[in-house]
Amino acid sequence: MLEAEKIKSNWETYRALVNDAFPTRKDALNRMYDDFEDRMAMMPASSIAHFHNAFAGGYVDHVLRVIACTEELYASWARMGADMSGYTIEELRFAAMHHDLGKVGFPGDGNEVYQVETSDWHRKNQNKMYKHNENIPFTMVPDLSIWLLQQYNVKMSWTEYQAIKIHDGMYDDANKPYFVARSAQAKLKTNLPIVLHHGDHMAAQIEFERWRNNKNTSPNPVAEKSKIQKSNGLKNLAENNPDVEKTLTDLFKAFNEE
Repeated sequence: MLEAEKIKSNWETYRALVNDAFPTRKDALNRMYDDFEDRMAMMPASSIAHFHNAFAGGYVDHVLRVIACTEELYASWARMGADMSGYTIEELRFAAMHHDLGKVGFPGDGNEVYQVETSDWHRKNQNKMYKHNENIPFTMVPDLSIWLLQQYNVKMSWTEYQAIKIHDGMYDDANKPYFVARSAQAKLKTNLPIVLHHGDHMAAQIEFERWRNNKNTSPNPVAEKSKIQKSNGLKNLAENNPDVEKTLTDLFKAFNEE
């Protein structure tokens, strides 16, 4: 879990990058980020502890790491002789910064994707720190990312759109035609989607390793229970964990204090 001061400094770095990296789009982007500030600064990057950054402030921390990883990979690919033409550093940063934007959910109160998991059973047995909001429409993250940018009139190039859309690579079957081309013409015109995919994968792996190396701070595994114990546990899945709510409340207060 990140300290409140780290969450605050990450958010300040994130917002500063909007103004520095996207000069012609910063006004539209800032309107969007102003609307989502309270939610986005505090939200996780995933719902399960052993996935990546499933803690308050995890989303922004992840995105900043993806940006750094893609820039490192871009430099490495260039040094190794790859053709880096066809897209700009601004497009690289834009795609990296917004590849997971859809995880913020829909505009309006109560339309966030991630909600704190209050079932102690799920937290201990499944490492599930957050649950998905059942009151919003189901959507794939890249689709909602692109929809949100359009809603706020943020212009993007085809190269940026495509990189965001297929950044999950072969983990999403729908992306297969882009990555398994049957002809030279069908192959990707730039390597941006590949660099972004590898950068996202690198960041997520680093975050998993950090969790693994510090998992003593995560819920301990629960020993196998008898059928009766499991049955009783199923009756209490909605049982609140007051310590979790108190922790997030205190963190949010600290984040907003000047």
